[in-house]
Amino acid sequence: MQGKNILVPRSKGQAQSFSDLVKQYGGNPVEIPLLAFRPASTPEIYAIINQLHTYDWLIFTSSITVETFLSFLHPSDRKHLPKIAAIGKKTESFLLDKGLQVDFTPEEFVAEGFVEEFKPSVKKGMKVLIPKGNLARNYIADHLTNYGAVVDEAIIYETYFPEESRELIKDKLTHGQLDILTFTSPSTIDHLMAVVKENNLNEKVEACVIGCIGPVTKERIESYGLKVHIAPDVYTVHHMIKSTIDYFKK
Repeated sequence: MQGKNILVPRSKGQAQSFSDLVKQYGGNPVEIPLLAFRPASTPEIYAIINQLHTYDWLIFTSSITVETFLSFLHPSDRKHLPKIAAIGKKTESFLLDKGLQVDFTPEEFVAEGFVEEFKPSVKKGMKVLIPKGNLARNYIADHLTNYGAVVDEAIIYETYFPEESRELIKDKLTHGQLDILTFTSPSTIDHLMAVVKENNLNEKVEACVIGCIGPVTKERIESYGLKVHIAPDVYTVHHMIKSTIDYFKK
């Protein structure tokens, strides 16, 4: 990746580990957040928190979800948390760093894999709470409900596209200053493609190497008629970077 400009679609606070990996392998990280998050503070959230002791399981799908959820809790509330399931090693590590016990982590870091691996733990009538963002899928909740669980979903944050990122994306693509585009969720590609369509930049995107994490993101990219060049079997940023290196070695 020597000298190549690589889009890091994360905000300054979240981009460091991603950018450090890019630099480690000779690339130039271009940090342009395609997603930003803001807490969605509602009376319903606090009502659920007051009933945390009634749940059997709490399922976290990302470190953002963990961080936002914990921001609503008083430190004493942490003593009364139900069992915790985490999707992905990063989410698990974040929970452990916060001093919380993780009772279940699937081998596969996507909702589909989680549902299959978690199914033996589901008992009819058990209560499950899933904190989530406003754009998250209902896949886990729907399947656990079908297995007999009583599932509550709580929207605790909103996902949006920062206005300043629109101009940055337009400028970098227009002047051919991005060689590799990386996407970490369907929303990241949706937001970038909104700028592409507004400014007729399809040819600029098609000239880039495209990498992504996870089959759902890959499917969304392909729905725009784009080719995905890099899609690692293990759904982490580190494996995406390693797969990118392998791609350029061919």
